[in-house]
Amino acid sequence: MSVDDQALPPQLTEPVLLRLGLTGLPSLDLEGLSAVYGSWCTRVPFENTRKMHALRTGAAGPLPGIRADDFLEHWLVHGTGGTCWPSSHALFAVLRACGFDARLVVASMRDLGVLSHASIKVRLDGRDWLVDSSMLLNAPLPLGDEVFIGDDPVWPVEVEPVDGTHLIWWHAPPGSAYLPCRVLMDPAPFNEYLAGYERSRARSPFNDRLYARINKPGELVILLGRTRILRTRDGVTAVDLDSDGLRQALQDDMGLSAAWVDAWAASGALEASRQPPPGPPPPPDPRVPPSQR
Repeated sequence: MSVDDQALPPQLTEPVLLRLGLTGLPSLDLEGLSAVYGSWCTRVPFENTRKMHALRTGAAGPLPGIRADDFLEHWLVHGTGGTCWPSSHALFAVLRACGFDARLVVASMRDLGVLSHASIKVRLDGRDWLVDSSMLLNAPLPLGDEVFIGDDPVWPVEVEPVDGTHLIWWHAPPGSAYLPCRVLMDPAPFNEYLAGYERSRARSPFNDRLYARINKPGELVILLGRTRILRTRDGVTAVDLDSDGLRQALQDDMGLSAAWVDAWAASGALEASRQPPPGPPPPPDPRVPPSQR
């Protein structure tokens, strides 16, 4: 598909920007990019309810949300987000509609050498910035020839130039170790997004149990299975929720509609999310980010 085929339909641009809290098109500079991305991180959750629902109901066709219009229309009505492939493509379409020089890229989460993660680069005045719809880091990441070390304890991130590309070091609870993510394909064709999302149908940490994450002022909120995790500057707290509490958290924390939460629960996804993880967690990575060497 060409960039034009992926464009955000004109009738969606205004309502999407308004829902993001923007009253018009942003300026095409770092301030404008920061406004769009910062709003996305606090209004569009990274979550897997649509994917879980589709897998459990045997929905025909591609997995939901990979087309930007489908993703954004469902978000406008029900507040849903998506995992990396659909959410990254939707954010890309929004940025292109605003006039930014954005491009799709594909990376390897945990730096395993496989194409497993979707992200976006934006070119501004001869410099690239990463805006990632999964990491939800609130601010664009500078990609240059020098190491970048973020200073926010709620959204820790570091960027390391390596072998002509970049390693992004980040982490989110419940783990305490940084995860490396290496950009491998730049630019990436949309068909690689389609293929990556389809590959995830067979194997993904986001197929069997709830995972949802969104940013609030000074807070990172995560729903992992039946557990609600909150990280602030003061540390991390975790509370197990019953079924009603989990439903309510999806509405209150993530902004999902009651109608969609009901449909998700009716598919069996709520009960599945209350079960223990299906297998052991991945082994810890012995590598550490630049600041810890």
